[in-house]
Amino acid sequence: MITQPNTWNIPTPDGEPRGLNPMLLEENLARDRMRDAESFAEAQRLARRLVSARRWRRLSGWAAKRAAAVSRAL
Repeated sequence: MITQPNTWNIPTPDGEPRGLNPMLLEENLARDRMRDAESFAEAQRLARRLVSARRWRRLSGWAAKRAAAVSRAL
């Protein structure tokens, strides 16, 4: 069986590429989407950590006030 050489990435005489391999284009798009999803997930994790820290700070403030009120009552 004789196969044709892969010429899709060989530039034309004027230096322009002949075209993109559609599979490589799809792989690159998939990688970009994965990178976008990973960066979005990282931003979401950071936001959840900040909200959690704020909630714990509020709770600790409430607990400190409650403890102070109880100790004054004793």
